[in-house]
Amino acid sequence: MLKLADVIEALTDLEIKQNTPFITETAIDSRQAIPGSLFVAVPGERVNGHDFVPDAFKRGASLALIQHDVPEPFQTLDLRGGLKTEPKLTLNQPLCLRVDNTISALQQIARHWRKKLDIRVIGITGSVGKSTTKETIAGVLSQRYKTLKSLGNLNNEIGLPLSILKLKPDHQRAVLEMGFYVPGEIAILCDIARPQVGVVTNIGTVHAERAGSQEAIAQGKSELVQSLPKDGVAILNFDDPWVRKMEEKTNAQILFYGLSSESDMWADEVEGLGLDGIRFRLHYKGETLHVHVPLIGRHSVHTVLRAAAVGLVEGLTWQEIFDGLSREDTQLRLVAVRSKSGALILDDTYNASPESMLAALNLLEEMDGRKIAVLGDMLELGQYERQGHEMVGLRAAQIANTLLTLGPRAQIIANAARKGGMQKSSVMEFEELDPIIDWLEENLSENDSVLIKGSHGLRMDRAVNMLEVRT
Repeated sequence: MLKLADVIEALTDLEIKQNTPFITETAIDSRQAIPGSLFVAVPGERVNGHDFVPDAFKRGASLALIQHDVPEPFQTLDLRGGLKTEPKLTLNQPLCLRVDNTISALQQIARHWRKKLDIRVIGITGSVGKSTTKETIAGVLSQRYKTLKSLGNLNNEIGLPLSILKLKPDHQRAVLEMGFYVPGEIAILCDIARPQVGVVTNIGTVHAERAGSQEAIAQGKSELVQSLPKDGVAILNFDDPWVRKMEEKTNAQILFYGLSSESDMWADEVEGLGLDGIRFRLHYKGETLHVHVPLIGRHSVHTVLRAAAVGLVEGLTWQEIFDGLSREDTQLRLVAVRSKSGALILDDTYNASPESMLAALNLLEEMDGRKIAVLGDMLELGQYERQGHEMVGLRAAQIANTLLTLGPRAQIIANAARKGGMQKSSVMEFEELDPIIDWLEENLSENDSVLIKGSHGLRMDRAVNMLEVRT
């Protein structure tokens, strides 16, 4: 477990010989501070973490990283100019470590801690499916190894270091998400995490508003495979041309997965079984295996292939891999619940992109009864905004009996659905969520299947919360 000595050594390169206490947790929110924890005071546009250092200490934190003065005087060790001699530490009092930049210091501590550990790291990036892929890979690896996975969406320049600082010497594998917003970000994350295996899911249009184009997104995501060592492995989606091209950007070994027989590991005869999961044939090095897993939606076959590929790279048997894939807790984002009327609600309200919208609609197609799609704006698509929403609308016209849209961008979905042949009376547009909830409460019956999906900012999960039967 991380010690105070490790923190000081990471920030000064000075060996600390005195015995120092363990650090129980690392937090950037004072409300998450626990006895013995390290609180990192991050200055923000709206909230400055330095204002909450006293609160963190009241909750039991023993250490705080700061870059400027805090509201109350505390024992402070200034590390901005380094240390020439080992300091005498008063260990029974809260201690502030003053640095030039608390985020950079957090990253340096994580980098130092990672180097001390004998562990293999699997990095995951891509536009869609990172979190479900992370959960599935961790489920597979945990069949043999003590495995840490990044919690929630801790996948950026702050979240990834926090995940690494949760590692203990007895961990054997770490599965870490790596998000992308600006060029160079994943390169920084890889410098901290030092992954030996890199998994790329796909290159979509989500975040194109900030990145500029799919080409820019692909370039940013490729920083993961560029960072891999020669004896590392890049696990790449052969079905995505942007990902396939990443073969040229890495010195690591390549393992392609996909639905094409040109892949190293590929699947065919994919059958969606609704809420019973998917069934398909998996092919690898002349072997053919018949697979049935609980992940729902035909698109989940790619998730399964990624997890199986990592399992093989990490030395697991097929039995261990399939045991891990059969866990019921790997379905992360899309959840199926029942409404008060008995209708089946597919809750996929976490976020939305054209790719994930189409995948969710394909799952709706597998359901019985009347099919209702409640689709909201997809944000941050940039130059792909109209194209992405139109593509979703055309597909909705092929699947849904009734379409309800939420938000100004989703009007493009509605218009495209009408152009795709959907009756005008079957398409309804809304500017607010409450009237949609009212319509669903009045019109749903037990034979209906309802997909609810939109970008997280729309908070469409409120509709699910209102409609769901609570037991």
